[in-house]
Amino acid sequence: MPLLESEPGPAESSSDLPDRLPFPPTTYSHILHCSYHDWHQRYRTLVPRSRVIPLTRPFVEYLRADGIVLPPEAVAPTDDDNLDTFSDSGEEEPDPSTEWNEIHTQIKNTIADFGGIVTPKLNWSAPKDATFMAATNDTQCRSPNDIYLLLKSSDFVTHDLDHAFDDCVPDTNTPSTVDSPLPEIPYSLVLRKYVNFNPSLEFRCFVRNRVLLCITQRDQNHFDFLFPMRDMLRSRIQSFFDEKLKTTFPEDNFVFDVYIPAPHQRVWLIDINPWAQRTDPLTYSWLEILQKKDPIGVQEEDDTAEEFVRISLHDGKIVDTGAAEEEKDGESSSSDSEGENEAAEGDDEQAPFLPEFRLIKKDDPEAYAFSSTQYSAHKVPRELVDASLQGPGGMSEFMGQWHEILKKQEQEDQASSDSE
Repeated sequence: MPLLESEPGPAESSSDLPDRLPFPPTTYSHILHCSYHDWHQRYRTLVPRSRVIPLTRPFVEYLRADGIVLPPEAVAPTDDDNLDTFSDSGEEEPDPSTEWNEIHTQIKNTIADFGGIVTPKLNWSAPKDATFMAATNDTQCRSPNDIYLLLKSSDFVTHDLDHAFDDCVPDTNTPSTVDSPLPEIPYSLVLRKYVNFNPSLEFRCFVRNRVLLCITQRDQNHFDFLFPMRDMLRSRIQSFFDEKLKTTFPEDNFVFDVYIPAPHQRVWLIDINPWAQRTDPLTYSWLEILQKKDPIGVQEEDDTAEEFVRISLHDGKIVDTGAAEEEKDGESSSSDSEGENEAAEGDDEQAPFLPEFRLIKKDDPEAYAFSSTQYSAHKVPRELVDASLQGPGGMSEFMGQWHEILKKQEQEDQASSDSE
C-alpha cells in the first residue's frame, strides 16, 4: 500500500517531496465536463437507469438555506403523530415546495416510475456522508422528503453548491480578469433507480493523456475472490474504455467509476470525476499516480516500470511474459519466447501494456476494520476535525474552548431557572 504523502519513505527525505502535487491546472470546463448533466446524455445507454431533473434557482436557494424545513407529507396525520416535536410555537411551518412545485412533482413521479426507491445525487456528488440522517442508514429514498433531508444534511452537496470551482483556473480561451464571474452551473438533481450494488465489484479507473493508467477497487476491504478474476476484469474495463470513452470524452485526463456485476459480461458506467486532488485516489496516493510513466514508450528493459505488466497470448489466455516463461505444460516456453523475439525484431511495435490493477490483500492495513467509520469526519463539528489535525496542542485548546462554552451555557440555564 502507498505511504501517506506526508510521510516520506525510507529512501527519501521530506526535502525530496514536491511542495505541491504536480497536477496540470484544473479549468472550469474540466469540472463542468465531469458534471453528470454534461455527460449523461452522451453515455445514456452505459449507465444504470436514471433521470436528470434541472433545478431552478429557488430550489438551489432552498438547498443552500440554513435549517431543514421539509414539505408536509401527503399523509393524513394520526393521533399518535407528534407534529410539534421540532416547533417552538406549535404552528405549522410554511411549505417550501410552493416555490418549486414543478420540481417536487417531477421527483414524486420519478420515484413512482422507478419502482418506489431511488438514490439521489447532485451534479458531482452523492450525499453519502449524510446517510446517518436516514432511517435506512443509506441513500435509499422512498419520498421527496427523504431526498431533501439527505441533500440538505450533506457536506458533499454543499461543496457542489458553493465550492465547485475551488482551486480552478479560467480556460485559456476565456478572458481572465480579477472581477470575472465564475461560469454559470446548470444545477441538476440526478435520481437513479435503486439497485443493490455489490460493492466489491465497483472499480475506479484513472485516465491520463487518454491512456488507462491504473485501476483500483473502490470498497476498502479484502475480497479474496477478486484475485483470480483480475485479468478478466482488467480486460473488460480496458475494452470498455477503448470502445466507449477514450475518444468520446472531451477531456484527456479524468477518472471514471464502473460496476461489473455477475456474470461480469457488461460494464456499467457509474460516474466520471475530475483529474484533481478532490477525487479520492483510494488505494493509491495521487503523488504515486502522477509519477507513473505512460505505458506508451516504456522500454522492455526498463526495470523501473513495475507498475505496468507486459502481456502476451499463451494458450489463448492473456498472461504476463514472466508467467508464460515459467509455465510448464509439456510445451517449450522457450519457443514461444523466440517467436515473440523474432516478431519484435521484425517490426517496431511493442507488445501491449496493461494498466496496474490494485486490489487489497489480506495483510494490507485497509483490509482490517480498525479504521474509523467512512465519512465520520462529517458527523462532528468542523472545529473538532481541524483541532485534531493540529495534534495534542490543538485538541487541548479546543477542549478548553468547549468547556468554556458548556460552562457559559450552564450559567445561562441556571440564570433562566432562577428568573422563572
